[in-house]
Amino acid sequence: MTEYEVWAPEAERVDVEVEGSRFRLAPDPARAGWWHGLAPAGDHAFRLDGGPPLPDPRSRRQPLGPDGPSRTVDHDAFRWSDTPWHGRPLPGAVLYELHVGTFTPAGTFDAAAERLDHLVELGVDFVELMPVCPFPGRHGWGYDGVALWAVHEPYGGPEGLKRFVDTAHRKGLGVILDVVHNHLGPSGNHLPAFGPYFTDRHHTPWGSAVNLDAPGSDEVRDYLIGSALAWLRDYRIDGLRLDAVHALVDDRALHFLEQLAAEVDRLAVTSNRELFLVAESDRNDPRTTDPRRAGGQGLAAQWSDDFHHALHTTLTGESQGYYADFAAEPLGALAKVLTQGWFHDGSWSSFRGRHHGRPFPPSYGHRLLGYLQTHDQIGNRALGDRLSATLTPGQLAAGAALVLTSPFTPMLFMGEEWGAGTPWQYFTDHTDPELAEAVRRGRRREFAEHGWQADEVPDPQAPGTVLASTLDWSEPTQHPHAELLDWYKLLLRLRRTHPELCDPDLAAVRVDHDEQLRWLVVHRGPYRIAVNLGAQGPRSVPLGAPYGGTLAAFGHCEADGDSLVLAHNSTAVVRTD
Repeated sequence: MTEYEVWAPEAERVDVEVEGSRFRLAPDPARAGWWHGLAPAGDHAFRLDGGPPLPDPRSRRQPLGPDGPSRTVDHDAFRWSDTPWHGRPLPGAVLYELHVGTFTPAGTFDAAAERLDHLVELGVDFVELMPVCPFPGRHGWGYDGVALWAVHEPYGGPEGLKRFVDTAHRKGLGVILDVVHNHLGPSGNHLPAFGPYFTDRHHTPWGSAVNLDAPGSDEVRDYLIGSALAWLRDYRIDGLRLDAVHALVDDRALHFLEQLAAEVDRLAVTSNRELFLVAESDRNDPRTTDPRRAGGQGLAAQWSDDFHHALHTTLTGESQGYYADFAAEPLGALAKVLTQGWFHDGSWSSFRGRHHGRPFPPSYGHRLLGYLQTHDQIGNRALGDRLSATLTPGQLAAGAALVLTSPFTPMLFMGEEWGAGTPWQYFTDHTDPELAEAVRRGRRREFAEHGWQADEVPDPQAPGTVLASTLDWSEPTQHPHAELLDWYKLLLRLRRTHPELCDPDLAAVRVDHDEQLRWLVVHRGPYRIAVNLGAQGPRSVPLGAPYGGTLAAFGHCEADGDSLVLAHNSTAVVRTD
């Protein structure tokens, strides 16, 4: 017999249905709103007040998808490797964002694990998996997950994820998992039937907010924290990336993020492992990563779109939307971000129509993730076009150098390291025809407002959209991809062997630049990262000290006393005497 339990505070009767047979549960006298009871083991669902069968909110497995019956998982049955693994710290590390479904043609954990040697040779430290919770259909980004304790079956289910993590650890790679607490997908979300998991007290871009501060929110917070700890404990994940934490609206004195961070720290101590949280936040608020003892929420790091936007506008010249503030003087914006952490640190934001952010503490650059491309910054474009679709290899190399020698924690997006020629487009596999059509029309309408023709925007539901977004693993050995891949490997080696190139102290970074001639030199101790993005001929850029040797160069460069002469779209990392 197995004990079943569920929180359903508004129900008057709760049954568990196991393999077609129903068993009545009893109220738990020790926990208000909870029901429990014994029944045979097997695939199960709950019926509330005689209603339809609903999957277990804490289901560990959904073998038939989000709407099907739930299945228990014996986590102790998995045989982990004997290789000791206590994790690795985030400061000084490099992350690699990966979508399981399009990283390989097979789109499974096992197929992705077969490519981990590529990441070891590349020189990254952590694989960051995009969300893996179940969602309708086979293909999707994962941000419409609806069973927050389970694993998407087409990827390989719970066993597949464990095999992937175990393989990564054996190869010396940590694993970070992207989790979504701020909303659930539009299809297959049965939580509202069980209790007040959502509230109209606050609203988000996805509708009613997750209930973190209204009546019943104690249980909702426990549900989300329990899910987070389960990934870290049962699957031995090393860290979690928390999606859009600015949408976790919480007016309680103890903010949900602070509570979650404290619980993760406690688990790290009891399990003798390095565990951490990384936030995606658009607030530009250092309190997200400030220590709890200093009044912060205590997360280890947060994404920095300001660095991305400054670098993107510098390389592409794009100025639409939120790029406008950065595009006015892009090299100046990049210089500010590299030395102060954020561009918007209390400054005016024309995109928001108000002042935004607050200053970032200069000693903690590693608490900001810096990146040239991400799933969002590629996939949310109309065509899902990577930078490689419009930039030259020299421009891509410049962007890579500025990311991988920055004072931030660098992150790469899969395929970026060889300038992948495949796009990464928005794709879905909604099984509800009306929802599928609504998503298709909505995306085309959104981009039509920005001048795109409807037939130019890829159909999210078309199988060809997923196929087009899948990495082509024949590219890394071909020109010009192979040269760019070698450049990334070289930069990552330099980052490991020259500590000044990953020093997180923003106050120690100096940047010289010329907005009109479009050259920039970043000072990192005795090293210089020099970039010439000018439209014409070679440029002489000042090093501020005598040239002492070249560590890496993409394009032509030559020394000239205290200066470096760089060809158009060339980059060099040099030492000074």
